[in-house]
Amino acid sequence: MNAGGPPAPTAFDAHAASYDDDLARGLSLAGEDKAYYAEARMRWLAHRLAGRGAGPPSLALDFGCGDGASTPLLREILKAGSVIGLDVSTALLDVARERHREPGIRFSTLADFPPDGRGDLAFTNGVFHHIPPAQRAEALVFVRASLRPGGYFAFWENNPWNPGTVAVMRRIPFDRDAIMISPTEARRLLGAAGFEVLSVDSLFYFPRFLRWLRPLEPALSRLPLGGQYLALARRP
Repeated sequence: MNAGGPPAPTAFDAHAASYDDDLARGLSLAGEDKAYYAEARMRWLAHRLAGRGAGPPSLALDFGCGDGASTPLLREILKAGSVIGLDVSTALLDVARERHREPGIRFSTLADFPPDGRGDLAFTNGVFHHIPPAQRAEALVFVRASLRPGGYFAFWENNPWNPGTVAVMRRIPFDRDAIMISPTEARRLLGAAGFEVLSVDSLFYFPRFLRWLRPLEPALSRLPLGGQYLALARRP
């Protein structure tokens, strides 16, 4: 891979046909489906961006978009003018194109995407634990180069400090060999790639059978123990 290029392809093409079923099997431990988490992540991100006075992004980039589950939410919830979903898996991109034909959304392989500094927001969820550790810095340089100065990077990852998350990932074939990233490591990686880390929030403490406790989650967001965390960063 050339310096500044996209991360190397993963084996996700082989999982495209069973992706939804495999993910649902893992998430069943928490009693929710992927749509619940996708919407909750995007609404929390909208809340954090609004708190910083950020307006709707003209161009949002969904890095590692997979089958596009989060991509339309960047328009629906964040009111992005246009969205580009990016992935290394051509098979999953085919699924995304079939499912999401809304105006203002398109999909591309990372290899065909020029990181030209036009993005107002980059979003990624559960992608970097699939990138080999030796390639993560290079992948972050690629994301940074895709953003304009002052552009935001929403870095969502699964939390290795949450035992429920670890159990869920063990049930998902494409997650079993993933090398997880702690909130502390995320801060270090983002800072080393030239990002300014603005905040790290931890969410998804309570499974569905304890959903009556979920109103407590905003108060718990500063504790690094939820099922996932958002490291919100900015290109200086």
